[in-house]
Amino acid sequence: MSVRDVAEFILRSRGEMTAMKLQKLVYYSQAWSLVWDERPMFAEPIQAWANGPVCRSLYSAHHKQFSVAAGNIIPPDAQPKLDEKAIGTINAVLNFYGDKSAQWLSDLTHMEAPWILARKRAGVKEGEPSEEEILLSDMHEYYSGIQAANTTQQ
Repeated sequence: MSVRDVAEFILRSRGEMTAMKLQKLVYYSQAWSLVWDERPMFAEPIQAWANGPVCRSLYSAHHKQFSVAAGNIIPPDAQPKLDEKAIGTINAVLNFYGDKSAQWLSDLTHMEAPWILARKRAGVKEGEPSEEEILLSDMHEYYSGIQAANTTQQ
C-alpha cells in the first residue's frame, strides 16, 4: 500500500476536495491505522509543514492544484491497492473527519502533539517552513491516548 493508494481511495469515496483536506485525511488515516491496526498504512513519511501534516510524495502528485479529483493520483483505470483493514480504517476516518473543512482539520493538527513535537524538533516558529518528519511513534502514542481517554469516558 502506498500513500497514493490511500489518497485515491479517499477521492473515489468522497469526491473532489482541496489538496490540503486530502493531505489531512491521509494523515489521520495513517494515525488511526497505527492505533487500530497496529501498523503503518503506508511507508512514505509525513512532514510537519506550516499548514499541518503533509506527505511530500503525495504533494508531488497534486502540486499546483488547489482541488484534487479522483484519477489525478493514480490512473482512473487502476484500483487502489488496499487491504480490508486499511479500507475499514479509512472509512472510519472519513466518517469522523470527512465532513470537516480543510482549515478545521489543519487547525486540529496544530493542537495535537505529533505535529507540535516535530515542529519543536525542527526549531521553527509558527508559519515557518519545515520538512521535519512527524514520527510514527509520536502519532501512535498520542492517538492511542485519545482512544484510551474516549474508552474510559464511555
